[in-house]
Amino acid sequence: MTGMTAVLTKAAAFVLIIVTGYLLKKKGIFHPEDFSLLSKIVIRITLPCAIIANFSNITMEYSLLFLCLMGFVFNLLMVGIGYLKNIRKDGDTRAFDMVNLSGYNIGNFTLPFVQSFLGPTGFAATSLFDAGNAIMCTGVTYALASMTRGGGGQSSVKQIFKTLFSSLPFDAYVIMTILTILHISLPQVVVSYAQTVGNANAFLALFMIGIGFEIRMEREKLWRMFSLMGIRYGMALVIALAVYFLLPFSLEIRQAMAIVAFGPISSVSPAFTEKLEGDVALSSAVNSLSIVLSIVTITLTLLIVL
Repeated sequence: MTGMTAVLTKAAAFVLIIVTGYLLKKKGIFHPEDFSLLSKIVIRITLPCAIIANFSNITMEYSLLFLCLMGFVFNLLMVGIGYLKNIRKDGDTRAFDMVNLSGYNIGNFTLPFVQSFLGPTGFAATSLFDAGNAIMCTGVTYALASMTRGGGGQSSVKQIFKTLFSSLPFDAYVIMTILTILHISLPQVVVSYAQTVGNANAFLALFMIGIGFEIRMEREKLWRMFSLMGIRYGMALVIALAVYFLLPFSLEIRQAMAIVAFGPISSVSPAFTEKLEGDVALSSAVNSLSIVLSIVTITLTLLIVL
């Protein structure tokens, strides 16, 4: 099987998993509320295990910690673009774009691709990026948007660290990064358990996306949705080219970062949009459309970089 055929075959399998979840929901076998249960399984069980298993197979270099900063800075860049593109508009519009242009859905979407196409080093690099990404997604972005809108945002800033460290994937990132840097190995039975459970992560995460997938939007809002996607994926192309050709890391890490750049918008964006009293329907549609675009762009990226 050629490299291109292998990539297209796996990508098609990923799409079919998402489609399977969506069709089973439409048939009434699964229901939208099942998304919450599947999310708990992925976030609290399979994703932490996948992180433990993959970190157990790498040797950590201090320079890789720079990827955490990248995750933070790339989010901040998109938040800034969301603010500047609406500098002359009202605070609600600025806040909406700040939340819905930024953030990367790494754990539920991008990691399954990386897990299947790249090795443990690429997985670990993506995980480190997600650590910085998570800091923004779980509170900082909302706090900035809230302040822009006029809501203050102080209370959310106080909750950022509590929210972060109550996230099992983030805890797993931190603990495994420290253990890997210190060259401390977990017992083999723990690693074996983590590998077995972690192997289920890609399927469950993608199946969950199918259960939650929905695009329903009034025609008058379509232009705004496509405008946001044009900016998001235009910047993704710029970032992907920059990290692939300019980063002083190994090829596998640069491949992972190029894939990450095309990841869909953070899955928590609609929730924060609701807290900001914004257009939740538009936010949900943007989120779902970004999944479709990310399937296409990540598949194309894999065909080019592998």
